[in-house]
Amino acid sequence: MTFGRVNPQFRLEDQGIDGLGNVYYNLIEPALIEAALKNGEGSLGRGGAFLVTTGRFTGRSPKDKHVVKTPDVADKIWWENNAAMAPEGFDALYDDMIAHMQGGTYYVQDLVGGADPKHAINVRMVTELAWHGLFIRHLLRRPDRTALDAFTADFTVINCPSFRADPQKHGCRSETVIALNFDRKMILIGGTEYAGENKKSVFTLLNYLLPEKGIMPMHCSANHARGNPVDTAVFFGLSGTGKTTLSADPERTLIGDDEHGWSDRGTFNFEGGCYAKTINLDPEAEPEIYATTEKFGTVIENMVFDDETLELDFEDDSLTANMRCAYPLEYISNASETALGGHPKNVIMLTCDAFGVLPPIARLTPAQAMYHFLSGFTSKVAGTERGVTEPEPTFSTCFGAPFMPRRPEEYGNLLREKIAKHGATCWLVNTGWTGGAYGTGSRMPIRATRALLTAALDGSLNEVAFRKDDNFGFDVPVAVPGVAEVLLDPRRTWEDPAAYDAQAAKLVQMFADNFEQYVPYIDDDVKAAAIG
Repeated sequence: MTFGRVNPQFRLEDQGIDGLGNVYYNLIEPALIEAALKNGEGSLGRGGAFLVTTGRFTGRSPKDKHVVKTPDVADKIWWENNAAMAPEGFDALYDDMIAHMQGGTYYVQDLVGGADPKHAINVRMVTELAWHGLFIRHLLRRPDRTALDAFTADFTVINCPSFRADPQKHGCRSETVIALNFDRKMILIGGTEYAGENKKSVFTLLNYLLPEKGIMPMHCSANHARGNPVDTAVFFGLSGTGKTTLSADPERTLIGDDEHGWSDRGTFNFEGGCYAKTINLDPEAEPEIYATTEKFGTVIENMVFDDETLELDFEDDSLTANMRCAYPLEYISNASETALGGHPKNVIMLTCDAFGVLPPIARLTPAQAMYHFLSGFTSKVAGTERGVTEPEPTFSTCFGAPFMPRRPEEYGNLLREKIAKHGATCWLVNTGWTGGAYGTGSRMPIRATRALLTAALDGSLNEVAFRKDDNFGFDVPVAVPGVAEVLLDPRRTWEDPAAYDAQAAKLVQMFADNFEQYVPYIDDDVKAAAIG
């Protein structure tokens, strides 16, 4: 039987997906929560939030992600970064997953990826868990209800956590699988309840499709000046570097917190919601994000709470440090109604430096910006991926290697062309450690980071004096009003300057070693900009 607030003309049976039990189409939030509670998938929290745990998978499984190697994509995929799956393996995987789903209850959400209708794609999400439907209803964009009657999916995602893949039969790594088949326009997810796989699979899809249209897909947050979309800023960064926190500036309009495109018309959000980390969430520093944790329909993922009062514990990371909340954009009072902005005036690259070497902010030339974009230096933050229990220095090209199906130079060249064409100013911002490495130093004060970003975005930072960094050659401000001068010179924050020098030399060599893989593909000015 089929149910739903809006039953589309194009049903799963029309896609060849037969034999399922009850199928619910496009349920709205109250109905999804009601179904999830009935199924025992989680609990109702304060304000009507939905509290859920995701079992043994509390982060993404990037090593279990596969791209099907068909003739049409064989020469376009960055295979060193994307595990291949044979078409026959995918066909067997699909058949076995559909067989496993026979007679079961499923939830269908017909949604859109991309706020710019010129470049948006229609995505049909089929989920075994009702709360996954709620999650993705927040994270993708909801079409007008009148549009659902004639909705036709460009791509279909099927997520069945109870299904276990067979590595020998399906050509995957483990019982957990995320398989993208661009020819069949389908993504299959099995063996994990972690909801982030839903949104990141669509992001990967857009990262493949959009460059062919000259659009730069970006793992970034974005905002613009109030009443002035022309003054747009984007914030590149991996999870835990501050994309969500720093873009949620109450003095600016939020475009989105994680995934955007840069087209010939400007910036547009891929999503319709936010997926914020909640560990140590501060009601004073981040009041709007904090408030969403007690709003109706917000998904609270892997947070410890009091059984009687339902009060959330923002410090208890016994389940995972990757505790999160997912909510619609409209829950942030200064969110853009259109999720559109102008061409970025400022491009900020966020890094969480566990070595304690990098300054809190540095200005980059276009060549240096491409160098640091391709390098993608940061530290993996505990809990974001399985097995990561404390920050680890890493290089994740384009600040999002797990989601990049094409070679990184393709994205790097697109970014460089757009920066040059539209005259964006580029900054590297360290939200990691100062005064020593992780374990000795302390996290960069968020108030200092906010003050520096405010000065960068309003243009006043360009008016101060700069010095040339001895290690990386970029420009670092000498003094900025409202920021302790010592913070701007990392060497001075260390008790032992010689220890800083040794640590800096180590990091410089790590950059150089990592960048060797890109040298054959880049221009001489980027090579020259590599290390100061």
